[in-house]
Amino acid sequence: MNLKHQGKCIIFSAPSGAGKTTIVHYLLREIPGLAFSISACSREPRGREIPGVDYHYFSVEEFRKKIANDEFVEWQEVYANNFYGTLKSEIEKNWAAGKTVVFDVDAEGGINLKKIFGKNALSVFIKPPSLFVLEQRLRNRRTETEENIRMRIEKANRELSRADQFDYILLNDNLEKACLEARQKVLEFIAEK
Repeated sequence: MNLKHQGKCIIFSAPSGAGKTTIVHYLLREIPGLAFSISACSREPRGREIPGVDYHYFSVEEFRKKIANDEFVEWQEVYANNFYGTLKSEIEKNWAAGKTVVFDVDAEGGINLKKIFGKNALSVFIKPPSLFVLEQRLRNRRTETEENIRMRIEKANRELSRADQFDYILLNDNLEKACLEARQKVLEFIAEK
């Protein structure tokens, strides 16, 4: 991977509905010098998601073209024709500004990013209290079909089995406690030389 700048990054991964986005948004508000890496995807915005804020939205064809042009640090086809990835330009922009880049990605993306960035990355897996709680959180969103919920629970099972490949596992059974614990870990990592 050929990036002009090299800085630190923090990778948060979790099954969908485990609270990673809420924790990441808390950290971005609380810790100066963090910058969110906006992922790219080939799906439509959900709920109140805003293009260029929550994700960079591309058609499947546009996403495939960016893959061919080597514009991603990492990418994957999560479901059939449902791509997610990290644009090199996102990381470059933030590192050039002296920021620590924060990623909110699924487990596969998190493992891939940790392999790429090595010791310059802290990888954190956010674990839900149980699959039952996770399913309830997904249902409470009211943005998912039954089929999507079933697919996400199956994927969550696979992701939970890979949690030990992360530097730190954070149990989110109490959101306030999880946010404070994440804040402490991030501050310790940023302070390391």
